[in-house]
Amino acid sequence: MAYDVASVRGLYTSLSDGWTYLNAHACPQIPERVSAAVSRSFRMSTAVARPEPAAGSHWRQSAGQPEGFALLSDARTAVADLVGAAPERVVLGPNLHALYSALAASMRPMFRHNSTVVLNNLDRPELTSALSRADAEERWAQADLGTGDLPAWQYRDLVDGTTRLVSVPAAHGLLGNVVAVADVVDTVRSRSRAWVVVDASAFAPYRPITFDEWGADVVAVDLGEMGGPDVAALVFRDEAMFSRLEPLGRPDAEGAAKLAQRVSPGLAGGVSATVEHYAALAEPAAGGRRSRRSRLVGSMAEASAYLNGLRDDLHTFLGTLPAVHIVGVSGEAADGASVDRVPRLSFGVLGVPSSTVNQRLFANGIVATEAPSSQLFDDMGVAEMGGAVTIALGPFNTSNDVDHLIRAVASLA
Repeated sequence: MAYDVASVRGLYTSLSDGWTYLNAHACPQIPERVSAAVSRSFRMSTAVARPEPAAGSHWRQSAGQPEGFALLSDARTAVADLVGAAPERVVLGPNLHALYSALAASMRPMFRHNSTVVLNNLDRPELTSALSRADAEERWAQADLGTGDLPAWQYRDLVDGTTRLVSVPAAHGLLGNVVAVADVVDTVRSRSRAWVVVDASAFAPYRPITFDEWGADVVAVDLGEMGGPDVAALVFRDEAMFSRLEPLGRPDAEGAAKLAQRVSPGLAGGVSATVEHYAALAEPAAGGRRSRRSRLVGSMAEASAYLNGLRDDLHTFLGTLPAVHIVGVSGEAADGASVDRVPRLSFGVLGVPSSTVNQRLFANGIVATEAPSSQLFDDMGVAEMGGAVTIALGPFNTSNDVDHLIRAVASLA
């Protein structure tokens, strides 16, 4: 395989407007393949396919139903390919907040009077608030204030026989830190039979996901954060887990239907296109026919290698500017630390408010965002620095984009 960023840029018609988009964390660009698929899906989701002339072993059991049913089924299959699972283990929803809320409610039979859930201060607040609705005591894992890393060793003290649910992110959306999910899962397994839920939304746009390598019980992903439609999914370790859940809709619901969420078939039609887009970022090597999962893993591996190079340039060149502080990277507390990161970071310019930094970038044609305030960022001293600006790369970004950012920041620093 080979990663040709010029060809990848051609997959995004929005890049022709002249802006340098470095805001993939907040507003990822939508590939033309996805927007076209969603447009077609909205037109065709209520149409009924003509019946086949005769029944047989390949006869469509959905004959007579609107195309929207097939679009939802295709979306579950695409998510399964994305994470390396089976479609029967996939639950679709409009967003992760709704899915996390449904999961917490459906797990009610598993919670007892002394049950606990383990949350953390790296997860997105809306997901944490959804899990906080569970009828259980909360315990909190804390990120290292020097690096933003989430150490796995602390779960030895937080998890015990009363723990029913542990939530961790695969990567932090603003700092880029990759969490050692497998280590967290191993620690939890040694102490409890709790379910481990992993939010892979900030990880999925950059690296291939292999469900079994993490060993988690539930993997969550928001397709919107990959430049796809506003559809999210929970993927379970195996179908037997559904038997422990309480149905939220029909009392007789079975399997994934116990967590049934209303999802627009028109939007669901863009899920397959999103996964196909990432599977086509790099040209496959010569050979026979390959499954979408196989193409996706190979393509994402090439994209990851390319983007890791840009990430290293970002850290190197921004780090050479004396007035620039990269959150979790600069400073004595982070000196010498080895932390794996996806190509996202937040930085500030000493003595310059983040709003001024962001305005300077915007004036130079660069689209970034001011990092929202959070307790973690406050504890890491971001507010005292005057705030931070977040940069997140997409598969279409180039070394010229990085150079352009460095020049704009250098004019302030």
